Formats: sequence, structure tokens, C-alpha cells
Amino acid sequence: MYLNQSLSHPRRNKLSMASLNCSASDLAFLFSSKTANGTAVANYLCTRFDTIANKLSDTTYAIDNTYLLFSAYLVFAMQLGFAMLCAGSSLSHPRRNKLSMASLNCSASDLAFLFSSKTANGTAVANYLCTRFDTIANKLSDTTYAIDNTYLLFSAYLVFAMQLGFAMLCAGSVRAKNTMNIMLTNVLDAAAGGLFYYLFGFAFAFGSPSNGFIGRHFFGLRDYPKPTGDYSFFLYQWAFAIAAAGVTSGSIAERTQFVTYLIYSSFLTGFVYPIFWSSDGWASPTRTGDLLFGSGVIDFAGSGVVHMVGGIAGLWGAFIEGPRVGRFDQVGRSVVLRGHSASLVVLGSFLLWFGWYGFNPGSFLTIAKSYDDGGSYYGQWSAIGRTAVTTTLAGCTAALTTLFSKRLLVGHWNVLDVCNGLLAGFAAITSGCSVVEPWAAIICGFVASWVLIGCNKLAKKLKYDDPLEAAQLHGGCGAWGVLFTGLFATTSYVNEVYPGQPGRPYGLFMGGGGKLLAAQIVQILVVSGWVTATMGSLFYLLKKMELLRVSRDDELAGMDMTRHGGFAYAYHDEDGQPIKHAYMMGTIEPNIKTPPTNLKTKFHKLY
Repeated sequence: MYLNQSLSHPRRNKLSMASLNCSASDLAFLFSSKTANGTAVANYLCTRFDTIANKLSDTTYAIDNTYLLFSAYLVFAMQLGFAMLCAGSSLSHPRRNKLSMASLNCSASDLAFLFSSKTANGTAVANYLCTRFDTIANKLSDTTYAIDNTYLLFSAYLVFAMQLGFAMLCAGSVRAKNTMNIMLTNVLDAAAGGLFYYLFGFAFAFGSPSNGFIGRHFFGLRDYPKPTGDYSFFLYQWAFAIAAAGVTSGSIAERTQFVTYLIYSSFLTGFVYPIFWSSDGWASPTRTGDLLFGSGVIDFAGSGVVHMVGGIAGLWGAFIEGPRVGRFDQVGRSVVLRGHSASLVVLGSFLLWFGWYGFNPGSFLTIAKSYDDGGSYYGQWSAIGRTAVTTTLAGCTAALTTLFSKRLLVGHWNVLDVCNGLLAGFAAITSGCSVVEPWAAIICGFVASWVLIGCNKLAKKLKYDDPLEAAQLHGGCGAWGVLFTGLFATTSYVNEVYPGQPGRPYGLFMGGGGKLLAAQIVQILVVSGWVTATMGSLFYLLKKMELLRVSRDDELAGMDMTRHGGFAYAYHDEDGQPIKHAYMMGTIEPNIKTPPTNLKTKFHKLY
């Protein structure tokens, strides 16, 4: 059935470079009869040939692992195809350092000195050899740039694909009468976010040197790219910024004026979100000088700076707006206003899962980097693979925990709850995905599931209405993820990902003391306070200006008809003629004190 699998794992087959590896004794023998210093010449040359062999071996490992990772992502995408087929039948930026190849760059005068006493044409030989070493060094450096930028671009594409996941998830989670509205807001997040991130957001985030709080360069990408970053880096970070805005849109769905989306999306991506990304900011783990509690905050891919920012912004938007009409009956009991399409929810969840492999592993930004002197099978490509594994395990564990927990609590298997549990695990592991062991990721996902369940219970008691559970999922589980990193980060992985600071604190439960955990707690408090002060004030101001919420009549009729010119779905009879009035099954929005207990659904007439 399958082709013969003759190729072994790329980490196992070290690139064969016998032609580049040379023997000092062989060259010494060649030089011995004519050159008194032949042994020195031989060692000099062989050192460089060995370095070339090691660098090419590292490059090959990086290429092979990149290919294998993206192949795995594509195979995983087949799960989405299976799901749809069945349904149809039913960070702070690490510096982009140019590849260090000083050992390959040689001096003609050095070789000439070695040859001068015995070889008449020593200078010519030296120039000949050095020219070729310099050419090899430049080519390897260019190749490394190309590999790293290709990896970053494809990671950016994966993260951007999450916007499609958000769109499908949001569309399936709202009622049919608001489908066009929520889809349009997701398009708007990407479009408006792209423009304002280009004009302001990227500069505020990465315009180093900063004042420790906010960047001051690269507005409108002026004087960019730099040796510290290229256009691919901008694209990747833009995809992150619009992801945060997409989280917020789910919390305020089905009752928010369209102009509010325009205002908050621009403000969030252009100012609020970028503040936490300065590479030389006061809490950055990569800054030079004093680090917060000796470690800085480790939030590798953004449980705090992406998910908490979007979740807390949505929390304040939904809280200030109030619940949807009919979400709680006249005696205060919770009424479930179910979305109209579980198929779209599952589709969106799979797309988000797929995109998370660009979100977390892609946050390394580069792949062609060795963690030792070169020539080893272990390098940054290995750490990227490990990050993909921890991401997967956390999400899978959270999904299964939610499945069985909800079965015990409510008595049935619910695919919608499982999808939200899956995403809760991903949101939580995002902070520590690169610095924890795979077994720790399972703990992260297990706890994240219960954090989501607990936050949902609290939301019901407080009569808080979030159609997608976005604030609970991204805000609550994002906060848990930041804490989790302070508990389970391992010293070896922390030093790999954040080198140059020997003795850096690591996870409390791994024997690293409480300093990293203290830094993580500070981040949670700062993110919560900053987003509350900015986005909370913005939503309150919009409410006072009567720009926040639509009228009760518009909300009951559905914003597709009242604000967007018609419904998202066109219904036809057997002859292909449009039906004037379409009917669908929906949940009751009670307007009496005690609705009949045996009546679960009724027909709603859509106008």
C-alpha cells in the first residue's frame, strides 16, 4: 500500500562530507618536502575544511527538519478534510544575528607568512585559498538567511491562516441571523489591524532602542529592514497582532455596533497590544543589563501578551455592554443561545490547531542554528520540533479532559465543549512551549481544561455573557499558562532559548527557585492593569457616546438584516426559486417567567 520507507529520520543520518574532511597528516606530507612549516599549514586548512563540513551538516539538518515539520503539518491538515467530509455526509524578538563564520574568513598575509620561507609563490597560493574560503563563508551565510526567512514566512502564513479559523469558529458560535456581521468583523480585524500595525504598532513594539516601555523607530517601516530584522519578521508579527484583535471580537458578538469594531481593532493593534513586545523593555528576558528578578518574563509565544490581552479586552467589552437579549431569563436563570453550526465550530477549531504550529514553533524565528560548536544533530531545529510536540500534547490533553469532565457534569458528550477545551490547552501552553518537557505539557493541558470550566461557572453566576467564551478561554487559560511557565520551565531549555545569562532562574517545581514565578506574576498583573486602563476606558467611552451597542429591536431581528442588507444563507425550493421566508431551528429566547419545560426548540421566522 505504501512506498518503501527507505529514508531514516534526518537527525540520524549525518551529512556525509568525507570530501570536505581532511587529514592534517596528509597535507603535512604534501608540504614536508618543500615547506618547513607544512604541519602548521595543514592544521590551518583542515580546521577550516572541518568547519565547513560542520556548517553544511547543520544546514542540512535544518533543511531536513523544516521539510519534515511542514510535511507533518500538511498531514495533520488532512484531519480537517476528514472532519468536513464526515460533516458533509452528516514576543520579544531574538536578534537576527548574521551567521558567525569568523573561522572561515582567513587572512592572505597569514598564509603568505607560512609559505614565505620555502615557497616562492606563497602569496599567490594564500590569495587563491582565502578567496575561496571567503566565497564559501558568504554563500553559507546567504543560505542561512534564506532558510531562516523561508521558515519565518511559512510560519507567518500559518498564523495568518488562524484568521480563517477565528472566522469559522465565530460564525458557527453565533446564531444564523448574525453570521454576516461576525464574518465581516473578522475580515476587518485583519484589514484595519494591518494598516495600523504598519503605521504605529510595529514601531511601538520593535522600534529599538526604546525607552524601556515603548519603541520609537520604524513608523511606517521607515528605515526598515535592518540587520536585526527583515520584512518577513514584520509580516509574522502583524499576524500575531490581528490574532489578539480576533479574540476580542468573539466576546462582544451579536450586539455590537459595527463602528465599534473599527475603533477598537485599530486601537488594540496600533497601540495597546504592541507595548509588551519591546526587546529591550523592562521585563524582557533578552535585554542587556538588569533583568526582572534576574530572569525577565518568559512568555515565549504569548499566553500573556497575545491571549490575555485579547481576552481581557473582550472581558471589558462584554461586561460594559451587558448580556445579549434572552441570555438570562426574568428570574436570572441562564439560557443557552446556541450557535447555528457545530460544523463551522469544528472547522474553525481544526484551522486554529493547524495555525498554532506557526504560532508556537514559529516564534523561534530562525531554524538554522546549532546549540554547540556545530556538526551535531541537535540544534534549534530540535527545539522547534519539541515545541510542536508540547503544543500538541497540551491541546490534546485539554480536549480529552473537557470531554470526560463535561460528560460527568452535564451527562452528554458535547463537541462544542471539546473544541473550546482544545483551544484552552493551546492558549495555556503558548507561554512555556519551548522551555518545558513534553510530560509537563500534559499537566498544563489538564489544568487548563478545569480553569476554563471554572471560569465558565463563574461567568454564569455573575451573569456575564461571552458567546465564544473568549475571555474565559484566552484570558483565564492564558494567565494559567504564564504561571505554568514559572513552575515547570527547565534550566537546560531556558538556557538554550535565552542564552547569554548563566545562572538564569527557572521553574519553581524544577528546582529553580521562585524568581521566575515572581516575574510571571508581575506580568499577569501588568497586562491586566494595562488592558483594563486602555480598553476598559475605550469601551466605556463608546458606551457613553452611544456607539457601543445596537438597539434591542435590531438585536432581536438580527444584524445581518438590519445592518448588512440580508442574511448570510440563501434558501431555495426544489425548482430553484428563492423562498420568501426561511425557517430554521433555534433555541427559545424566553419572554415569560416560566417557559414550558418540555419545549426545547421552536421555529423562528427569519425576515
